[in-house]
Amino acid sequence: MFTGIIETLGIIKDLKKQDGNLHINVSSSLLNELKIDQSVAHNGVCLTVVTIENDTYTVTAIQETIAKTNVGDWKINDVVNLERAMKLGDRLDGHLVQGHVDQIGICKSVEETNGSWAFTFEYDASLHNITIEKGSITVNGVSLTVVNSKTNEFSVAIIPYTYEHTNFNSFKVGTKVNLEFDVIGKYVSKLHSIR
Repeated sequence: MFTGIIETLGIIKDLKKQDGNLHINVSSSLLNELKIDQSVAHNGVCLTVVTIENDTYTVTAIQETIAKTNVGDWKINDVVNLERAMKLGDRLDGHLVQGHVDQIGICKSVEETNGSWAFTFEYDASLHNITIEKGSITVNGVSLTVVNSKTNEFSVAIIPYTYEHTNFNSFKVGTKVNLEFDVIGKYVSKLHSIR
């Protein structure tokens, strides 16, 4: 489990395909605190540390992960949001995040609004994920509050700290992002669909 509060950024140093898997080599200031078999969210995708060598570590994404996230679009030198799994007993500053991305969203607009930013994202509503006004959403691993909730899009407001300390500052119209919808909303949606 994660909180959606980004600890630091990582830089993709190498990408290697092997069968249906993608091995991702990452450089990060967290390196000295990581260990093999530890879960780390990369842009909201929970991936397991499989090797640590020199100044980088490696995680592996399987085909299922590649198909449902923006991992397959990552390139060398891309910057990713990083968060280690939360410790039991720590403060929950964001919301409960599983690190299991539900689908990809597309950035529709970026608007600077007098010291903050408004980002609007569109997603495929046929997958039955929902947002609600003032509900929780995770975008590239960042815990956020939904504003302007619609059937297939929503907006979020970003404060300067988040803009500067996450990869939100690289988003432009057309950027693909990982979306994890609120876990309670997913259960409600599922119950509604089986009635």
